Amino acid sequence: MTPLTQDSYPQPTTSARLGGTGVLRVILLSALFVGLAVTYSVYGSQISSDTLLLVLGILAVIGVFCLFGLAAGLFKLSQTNDGPALQSAIVDSLEYGAVVADREGRIIYANAAYGELISGLDRNSVVSVPRLFASAAEASEAIYRLSRAAQDGRRAVEDIRLTDGPTIGEAKNGPVWYRVSVHGLPEVDGTNGKKLVLWSVEDISRDRERQESIFLELQKAIDYLDHAPAGFFSTDGRGKLQYLNATLANWLGYDLAEFDVGALSLSEIVRGDGSGLLLGGRSDGQIKTEIIDIDLVKRDGTNLPVRLLHRAARLAEGDLGETRTLVLDRSPGVDASEELRNAEVRFSRFFNDTPFAIAGLDGDGKVVRTNAPFMRTFGNEHGEKVTEGLPLTALLSPETQAKFSVALEAAKSNQALIEPVDTILSANEDRSVRLYVTGIADGDDSDERVIVYALDTTEQRVLEQQFAQSQKMQAVGQLAGGIAHDLNNILTAVIGFSDLLLLNLRPNDPSFKDTMEIKQNANRAAGLVRQLLAFSRRQTLRLEVLEVSLLVDDLTVLFKRLIGDSINLSVDHAPHIWPVRADHIQLEQVVINLVVNARDAMPEGGDVKIRTRNVEEAEAATFDYRGMPAADYVLVEVADTGTGIPQEVLEKIFEPFFTTKDIGKGTGLGLSTVYGIVKQTGGFIYADTEVGMGTTFKIFLPRYMQKPEPVVEHEPTAKPKVVRDLTGKERILIVEDEDSVRAFASRALASAGYVVHEADSGVEALEVLEEIDGEVELLISDVVMPEMDGPTLLTHMRERYPEIKVIFVSGYAEENIRKGLEDDSSVDFLAKPFSLKQLAQKVKTVLSGAGE
Repeated sequence: MTPLTQDSYPQPTTSARLGGTGVLRVILLSALFVGLAVTYSVYGSQISSDTLLLVLGILAVIGVFCLFGLAAGLFKLSQTNDGPALQSAIVDSLEYGAVVADREGRIIYANAAYGELISGLDRNSVVSVPRLFASAAEASEAIYRLSRAAQDGRRAVEDIRLTDGPTIGEAKNGPVWYRVSVHGLPEVDGTNGKKLVLWSVEDISRDRERQESIFLELQKAIDYLDHAPAGFFSTDGRGKLQYLNATLANWLGYDLAEFDVGALSLSEIVRGDGSGLLLGGRSDGQIKTEIIDIDLVKRDGTNLPVRLLHRAARLAEGDLGETRTLVLDRSPGVDASEELRNAEVRFSRFFNDTPFAIAGLDGDGKVVRTNAPFMRTFGNEHGEKVTEGLPLTALLSPETQAKFSVALEAAKSNQALIEPVDTILSANEDRSVRLYVTGIADGDDSDERVIVYALDTTEQRVLEQQFAQSQKMQAVGQLAGGIAHDLNNILTAVIGFSDLLLLNLRPNDPSFKDTMEIKQNANRAAGLVRQLLAFSRRQTLRLEVLEVSLLVDDLTVLFKRLIGDSINLSVDHAPHIWPVRADHIQLEQVVINLVVNARDAMPEGGDVKIRTRNVEEAEAATFDYRGMPAADYVLVEVADTGTGIPQEVLEKIFEPFFTTKDIGKGTGLGLSTVYGIVKQTGGFIYADTEVGMGTTFKIFLPRYMQKPEPVVEHEPTAKPKVVRDLTGKERILIVEDEDSVRAFASRALASAGYVVHEADSGVEALEVLEEIDGEVELLISDVVMPEMDGPTLLTHMRERYPEIKVIFVSGYAEENIRKGLEDDSSVDFLAKPFSLKQLAQKVKTVLSGAGE
């Protein structure tokens, strides 16, 4: 082929700009002037001189305006393109082929490099890029994608490999690589609206050869590293493994073919807290090689003693960069100096596996080196902070820094007895440590002057606080329970004898009103006693299986009356709430107390929301509530938008007699009662609060797993009839160690017609039963008595007289007795204090079997 010469360049389509509309404008302008001349020659004599001067003036002004416009660049003279323009020369100087074509594939322009590419053909046979590669089957798919992109005016690039193809420049042996690209060109004048694209064809065979050569060299380097006699790994700043060589993978028992970047973390292959030790680095970004003796963990869980040559550095932003670690096997038999190796391995395990955090400090108290547990103890497992060169005082609370500095000076002066320093961490006030400081008498060439041993005392401190609080609550509970027991006996006598007095008084009698006042105040006192018993968890619960959502719904009307019109109440139940086992009345009291507290926290009005839902064990494990184990719970939430609870008050809200209300407006027993009932039920209660935003009380009740029982068809039973006749003739034995209570009960039942026997203890009761040969229908006994308590009496009595019915009465029952009563459905219970009517009605109900 004859090379394309300067005279053979295709002329750009833009060279025809003077044709078309440009020529038409010139013809029209010439016709205008000719018409003006003809008009003047024909009608010149009729045109006044003034009109002629006006026309000439206008033409002169137009001419001057055009001159100024031409000078200012408003008008340009069209130029012809009689040869290749500057841009053509630039395009021809390119080392790759460039072709301008329309979207249908018709070539508008092709540079010289493209001509070389298609050498062997004359210029009249210049073909488009798609046709150039049409005969190459291996390029068909790439050319198809490029052609579609050209038609759409999109940019596209494809690398095409031909086994044998044309080249630009020197001929090559073997495969040839081309990079073919296409993209749309902006619209220009003179193209008659055609949309053009620019194709480029570049021979990249040399680049490909160079890349393949580099790849082969890299493969060799990786192969050398993989089969080196030492292990090697690299991690990112988060401790994720980015590379693991074959030697180390073989030592650890991993299949390198299954290794994915980032799939393994450092904590999975480094024993204990060693991963934190490797995620350190210097604060100044300097790369320093550390020698660390440590144990790695194989895939089967066994240990591999190794020596690490470890490098880690901080980036300019302070973040940890990638690490590089060389691993030397320290297993028995690998090192010739066996005794030295064994000693180093033993020391490494002692140093890094001890539960103490150990740090070596220089004379200024800055960290020189640490063991693995140090990073965990001080909350730096992932290397978030730089520890090397950091003053240890920066990790301690400001209150104890001075005390530690005194201990540091004592250690530097080699004092033997240095008092340990108890402190909390500056970054986490919930964590505490005890620091033991000792000096290094004969230091080596290193900078270490002081050794610090740090024992994590967080859990111990929390347990001590919880124990102190539980001891306090238990002491108050025992006091409250003891007082409540004695008060219940007194109140039973006061209420009972008031009822006996009222039987003999008429309503118009002056003493009737006074006696009623005595009884009403005694009942008020009984309410306070019940709250004391609830707090001390010494009340007897009548447990039953409940659905909390139904219980809340039944109380909704009462809640609306309690909170008033200025507070909005909303109730939200999740579907399928699990059952719980609790005392229905006591659980109602819990929710009512919390709603009343929410109301009192919003004097200006607000919102009260009651929510119930299930909490599965997995979710419960994520909660940060102290003392609550992971299990299935039913959660009851009572939230308000009130004033919130300050932190100093929050710690005391469940203590008895603590209240923030004005004198006379609260007893301080509301939340303590709630706490006692919830704890006695086996649940947990916590308060989440924010001052100014509101408080949410959360009650977690254990899910009741009901055992499946066979379904038995029962005929519907009628509701028990209300007992109206409270008299009777049965024989009753009353066992009560409190004389006043026993006297009242005896008189009350005797007045109702019953035959009453009395005993002041369980032992005496057995003697009375022996004397009357067990001829009683009912036993009424106190629970807590000297010598023999009620349940023990019940056990002995049923051995000989199993048919006798039993009613237990008590102000409270001890823990072991109360649990027995909760599950004993054959024993009826009457709580102290009770009135004459309550006693008579309970006796009649039990004797007649109406409660069965």
